[in-house]
Amino acid sequence: MEINSDSYKVPLNSSERTLTIKLTAASSAGIFVFGIVMAILGAILPQLFSNLNMQPAQAGNLFFFMNLGMLVASLLFGPVVDRFGFKLFLSWSALVVGLSFTGLAFSSNYNLVLISVVFLGLAGGVLNGGSNALVSDLHPERRAAALNFLGIFFGFGAMLIPLIIGSFLKQLGLRLVILIAAGLSLIPFILFSVFSFPKPKQAQGFPLKDLRKIISSGLLWLAAFILFFESGNEFSVGGWLSSYFQEKFNFSLSHSALILSGYWFFLMLGRLFYPRINRVLKRESIVLASVVVSLISVVGLIFCPVKWLAVIFAWLIGLGLAAIYPTTLSVIGEAFPTFSGTAFSLGISTGLVGGMISPWLVGRISQNHSLQTALLVPLFNLVMIFILQLFLKKKIKA
Repeated sequence: MEINSDSYKVPLNSSERTLTIKLTAASSAGIFVFGIVMAILGAILPQLFSNLNMQPAQAGNLFFFMNLGMLVASLLFGPVVDRFGFKLFLSWSALVVGLSFTGLAFSSNYNLVLISVVFLGLAGGVLNGGSNALVSDLHPERRAAALNFLGIFFGFGAMLIPLIIGSFLKQLGLRLVILIAAGLSLIPFILFSVFSFPKPKQAQGFPLKDLRKIISSGLLWLAAFILFFESGNEFSVGGWLSSYFQEKFNFSLSHSALILSGYWFFLMLGRLFYPRINRVLKRESIVLASVVVSLISVVGLIFCPVKWLAVIFAWLIGLGLAAIYPTTLSVIGEAFPTFSGTAFSLGISTGLVGGMISPWLVGRISQNHSLQTALLVPLFNLVMIFILQLFLKKKIKA
């Protein structure tokens, strides 16, 4: 069956409620796989340094080009899904993610790794944007809670591969670990392929006057630049944390991977408890409190000389960052419900520019100085998020 765009507001009958549940489950599987995409490069980075004799700047380039792929995909997916619907775009992107993981597993040199991560970025960008936009459409009365719930599955995916590497790398080997990720990508591919989807919201074409309205929105761009700095932080911390603990504290690959897994676990935990916190605090205040927690934790990670305390600070960064991205997306979805795909596309694309620049900059700075110095990048990003969130809070009240 198909439902029309009006049914995004309130499901009218049991079959539509069932369809909403199915599509939410499929989107959760999609964002789970995107979590793996986000975390896998950071998890295997120390091994790539060893196997391919990479330099930090080359590693920074991998993050840059993977995010470039995500950026290209995110710019395209919004108008496409608003015009043609979600189904084919989401199902095929899940399949391409699986193929890209397979290519990464068998890459024997730097150029093959680079090609694989570019395709991971392209397909992962569609999974990320499409899954978030679809869930935002399906749950208009509780967008922030629904998107944070979706983020829990992102956390599960991001946590999984570092956890497997930290616990079973010697038994399985890195190639088999990556092939496990490839196999998991088939789950959203199957679900997106077999479930029915809503009709396209703009099946008759996209009115240019509405595009101008979206592009000229000050609220959209305030939210988009919060995503710019937040994506930069999630990619920088998630991408370089394992290497940081190896460089500063001489942790083994397995132990540093477990710390990275803990970072993603606490990010997931923060999104799990968001609905309860939202009963006490407004979402804008939650973001400001999250920034403060993250700021304190990043400062602690940079300057703390004690191993166990640095690990706690690393995990608290994940807890602090948890609510910022999905809560900001909910603001965009609420402001543009009829053109959520396009609005999400612009917001997520802006975020991915930050996701390209920040980890690349960390790589450049660490090559000339140290990773400890390079972590000043996420510190600066958090200050900017705090300032922009104050302006966004005023804009929402206006």
